[in-house]
Amino acid sequence: MSHEHINPLQWHQAIGYARQSCARIFRDGGTPADALAAFGITKPAGEQFSDWSKVVEVIAEELCAHQPSRRAA
Repeated sequence: MSHEHINPLQWHQAIGYARQSCARIFRDGGTPADALAAFGITKPAGEQFSDWSKVVEVIAEELCAHQPSRRAA
């Protein structure tokens, strides 16, 4: 997913929420893989997420991907 197609306000909020969540997981002794699992994100085979900043972006992208469906009036 490209960041260009995401509402900047939504991206900013998603990044903030992802950072906060990852900080709590890190504080409790968790790993980046634990953070992904907490959001139900499965990593592709062979891909390693050892960098917290990459995990934060992946989580933010996942949060932005799930937009509520719009209802017609």
